[in-house]
Amino acid sequence: MTFVSAATRAAARVALVTCADLPDLDEDDRALIPALAARGITAEPVVWTAEADWAAYDLAVVRNTWDYARRRDEFVAWSAAVPRLANPAAVIEWNTDKRYLLDLSTAGVPIVPTAWVHPGDEWRPEGEREIVVKPAISVGSIDTGRYDPVTQAGLAVAHVRRLQDAGRLVMIQPYLGEVDTAGETSLLYFAGVFSHAIRKGAILTGPYVGVDALYQNENISPRVPSAEELALGTRVLEALPVPAGELLYTRVDLLPSPDGPVVIEVELTEPSLFFAQAPGSADRFAAAVERLLG
Repeated sequence: MTFVSAATRAAARVALVTCADLPDLDEDDRALIPALAARGITAEPVVWTAEADWAAYDLAVVRNTWDYARRRDEFVAWSAAVPRLANPAAVIEWNTDKRYLLDLSTAGVPIVPTAWVHPGDEWRPEGEREIVVKPAISVGSIDTGRYDPVTQAGLAVAHVRRLQDAGRLVMIQPYLGEVDTAGETSLLYFAGVFSHAIRKGAILTGPYVGVDALYQNENISPRVPSAEELALGTRVLEALPVPAGELLYTRVDLLPSPDGPVVIEVELTEPSLFFAQAPGSADRFAAAVERLLG
C-alpha cells in the first residue's frame, strides 16, 4: 500500500484524524507533528466529521476518532470515502466490530473465551466465576463492567438488557484475575515491525456506572514483553486479513491466563500508541508514514 510520492510535492501533507472532542489531538499523538516535520512532512489534526477536503492530503492517518462507537455505520462510510487512508477502510470495517475475534480464533489464535448475546436473546449468568459484560462495538472500556455472577446477577442482566435494548451485540467473557497482578500487555507494531510494548494496570473494578469521557483512565507503564507474548503477537500478525506490513500500525492487546497469554483485542483503527512510554517511537512511526508515502 503506497500512496502519492511526497517527492512530487513541495511537502507532503498528512491529516491526523481525530474527533470533535479532541480537535487538537490527544496529548500523546501531538508528538507526531514534530516527528513528521523532521522528515519534511506537514501534519495537522483534522476532525473526521468536519467538512474537510480529504483528497487534498497525501495521506489521512486515523488517530483519535474515539467517538465512533455510537455511530459506527457513519464512521465506516466516511472511511470508505477517504481516498488515501491508513489504516485502510476495509480494515477499519473489519476491526470496528469485535466479531473479528471469531476470525482470529478460527485461524488458531487463542482469544479470551467469549459468548455472544444478540438483541432479543435471553441471558442469565451461570457459574461462580466473575464475568465481563461489554458491547461488540466499543472503545476505551466504555459500557464495560465486571460482575460477580452470584451476588451481582441482577446488575449483570440489567447491563446486558440495556445494551440489547439499544440494538447492540453483547460480549460475555470470564474475568481473568491474573490481570490484577500482571496487568495487560499491548504490543505495538509499525508497518508490521515491532516497536515497543506497554503494561496496562487492571481497569475493571466492578459494575459499569458510566463514564463522562471518551475512555476510562488507564495506568500505563513501559513493558518488556516475554518471548511467549511476542510469539503470540507474530501469530496475530499472520492471521490478519491483510499483510501486517501493509498496515501503518497494529496494536495487539494480551491478557495473562492460566494457559498463557490470550488476545483480548487487536487494534487496527484508532488505538493509543503510547509514544510517551517509548523514546524514539514517534520517530519510528514517522518513518513508517514516510515509507507509506513512497
